[in-house]
Amino acid sequence: MKRISLILLAVCALTITTSCKNDKKETKVDETKEISKEAPVNEVIKLQVALEAKSGSDVKGNAVFTEEDGVVTLVVVLDGLTEGEHAIHLHEKADCSADDGTSSGGHWNPTNQPHGKWGSPDGYHKGDIGNLQADANGNATITMSTDEWCIGCGDANKDIIGKAIIVHEGVDDFVSQPTGDAGGRISCGGIIQ
Repeated sequence: MKRISLILLAVCALTITTSCKNDKKETKVDETKEISKEAPVNEVIKLQVALEAKSGSDVKGNAVFTEEDGVVTLVVVLDGLTEGEHAIHLHEKADCSADDGTSSGGHWNPTNQPHGKWGSPDGYHKGDIGNLQADANGNATITMSTDEWCIGCGDANKDIIGKAIIVHEGVDDFVSQPTGDAGGRISCGGIIQ
């Protein structure tokens, strides 16, 4: 009887020891899975917009919007301009169907601010990009970066999808309300995904 009791005791001890070892192995595997998880990779969103001539002009070009780490960078390259400064803005609708570009509506201004120079403490529209300089050959480039825009995020105060990029005949004076007295619309591109 003593022998059977010792054998049963040994079997129970062996079973408990084996169970504990299996639990430890499982825990180690789970810990390894936790450690090996990779950090999420930030997505880069890139969108190219063709700008077409409006109001009888020959102004055309491309705008490229790139969003990375919450910052949107805009690069615009144009040709066919008259030498000098020209205003460039984002307008409220991605509709360039009108010959004069007026189908794009007014400046994009979701926060109901006065028109002004980008970053002004007195206020500015989210679409108030500013002016660009065309050379003697009619070529111009402008680059800007901001965390006040996004591409397709759904935030009505930041999302540029559904807007238009407009180049004006004249210079934005950053004072006249609500447009900066920039003149006719000579190029337009709808920002769509």
